[in-house]
Amino acid sequence: MSNYLEEPVQRSARKKRPVRTVLISALALVLVAGLVAGGYLFNLANTYNTQTETIEEVFPEGTDRPTRSPVAEEARNILLLGSDENGGSGETEDLPGVPNAGRSDTMMLMHLPANREGVYVMSIMRDTWTDIPGYGEHKINAATAFGGVPLLVQTLEGMFDTPIDHVAIIDFEGFTGLTDALGGVTVNNEIAFQSRGADGEFFDQGEINLQGDSALKFVRERYAFTDGDFQRVKNQQLFIKAVMTKFLTAETLTNPIKINEIVDQASPYLSVDEGLDATTAGGLALSLRNIRGDDVQFFTLPNLGIGTSADGQSIILKDDAAIADIAEALDNDTLGDYLQTAAP
Repeated sequence: MSNYLEEPVQRSARKKRPVRTVLISALALVLVAGLVAGGYLFNLANTYNTQTETIEEVFPEGTDRPTRSPVAEEARNILLLGSDENGGSGETEDLPGVPNAGRSDTMMLMHLPANREGVYVMSIMRDTWTDIPGYGEHKINAATAFGGVPLLVQTLEGMFDTPIDHVAIIDFEGFTGLTDALGGVTVNNEIAFQSRGADGEFFDQGEINLQGDSALKFVRERYAFTDGDFQRVKNQQLFIKAVMTKFLTAETLTNPIKINEIVDQASPYLSVDEGLDATTAGGLALSLRNIRGDDVQFFTLPNLGIGTSADGQSIILKDDAAIADIAEALDNDTLGDYLQTAAP
């Protein structure tokens, strides 16, 4: 039976570390939305273009990439990557073409439908067992270790038979400044837990406010949970949802000073493909101008639970039937309809 985790409500500037994390889905919308803030447009665009790092090689070469159906021509898919260099996953390896980065331990596919009436963010478990072109079956996060971002893009495009338009990656350090600029965010924590380490912190069950380092600890922790990465992914979704909801309010969107601070704090930790410059980001922001927190839906790629590979690794088993349904929904630009009918 499929395992769903849904939350329907719910450059390296200073250290030369284009290390990435899941917060990118929140930061991506924060940054692009900020670019259309009235008279601050030029300043914000300049901040974005000069402080973000450009990922030179993103898309696979020499392969036939999937194309869109006419009905989905204006839809866009953005791959959001994260790798926790300091989070203690124990699985860091250099990514070809991405200095000082580790495996893409966290990945999300953000889908913007053609009508821009919603935003759908799908988490993909890093231990998902799948075919990686040229390497056979492995955990999906091994794709970046084998062939960098282009091979991961090729793997995901093959899985869903849909093109990925942009890639964005962020350093974990972007958490602290962003949450502080927003004045903290509130999440409804499902499970009380103590984060690991000498500076560990206790997070009570229920509504809690997260700021700075506390936000980092909240989204990094997985060892405190019996289901490990499953709960960590849910916590990441809770946090990102809270960030996006707080940003996408009239109070924030009508405050140019706050928008400027958010863009300035986040940009140095953001790496994007060369096509996702300020002009493109500004165009996306305009197309999403009517989106608010309730219009953003998170879910996790369905799976069949935990299994063991032939060589003894603990893996997440793909739900191929559900993946085929998602691929069809992406091709028909009906992902929102799919999520309304998919069994929880």
